[in-house]
Amino acid sequence: MSLLPVLSNHESIDCRLPQRQSVPMVVASPHSGSLYPPSFLAEAAVPLTVLRRAEDAFVDELFARAPALGVPFLAARFPRSYVDANREPYELDPGMFEGPLPRALNHRTTRVAAGLGMIPRVAASGEAIYRGRVPATEIECRLESCWRPYHLTLSMLVERTFATFGGSILIDAHSMPSSASGIGLRERDHRVDIVLGDNHGEACTPALIDAVDRWMTAQGLRVRRNQPYAGGFTTQRYGRPGIARHVLQIEINRALYMDEARHTKLATFGAVVQLMTGLLDAIGSQTDDILLPRALAAE
Repeated sequence: MSLLPVLSNHESIDCRLPQRQSVPMVVASPHSGSLYPPSFLAEAAVPLTVLRRAEDAFVDELFARAPALGVPFLAARFPRSYVDANREPYELDPGMFEGPLPRALNHRTTRVAAGLGMIPRVAASGEAIYRGRVPATEIECRLESCWRPYHLTLSMLVERTFATFGGSILIDAHSMPSSASGIGLRERDHRVDIVLGDNHGEACTPALIDAVDRWMTAQGLRVRRNQPYAGGFTTQRYGRPGIARHVLQIEINRALYMDEARHTKLATFGAVVQLMTGLLDAIGSQTDDILLPRALAAE
């Protein structure tokens, strides 16, 4: 018996399966969770309003129609400031913990240096999240309760998709603050609406990112590739285009659909839902062109 039905009911994730998967695609949102453990809030040195700035708020809702299109959908319910599912499991800052640390600790990354490990040290504002050191026992606790259920489920969804169709496409859905959507002071008046990340060509076939770029540009959106977001752990772990396993990270400018200061939806929210639904439908209609060349080459 598959473990997927059990894991899909795990309290830390939201896994929605179509009645029948008809498209070789999976959509995942690792950063839209907003269920904050009371014990975490009690330990935090910053208020909830500050912690919430790290959320990819409402992204799970933007892609919620995926199952109706025959596409499995996965979202984390836990917040990014508690556990970041787009990091390696032991990508951590040793200085923020008290007690014996795991041997597998990986602290020599730019993300850890910025305070943004699997258990983040700082909030989106740059302020320290914790008043003091975090017990080292929290590492395994949070891995077991949040990170592993998310990635075990995501791995199963991708593997099942690959086994069924001979290839897989994973859309890793994110949002970006409007302040990060321009590159340099000279571009303030030239806002970027969408950033597509393929790890600079390492995570998916050019056919996928080209198709998404063309479709979004045709909708009047301003698209940039890999700057300032090329992809994180998810694109690195699951993207193997040489064997027909493709991952594309999509960052959506929050100003398109939400009031960032008030953390509320704008009147344009429904239109952006329709837009993302249309995108998934467009990708689904081109999967043969994206996957078939690799499938034939493997025969």
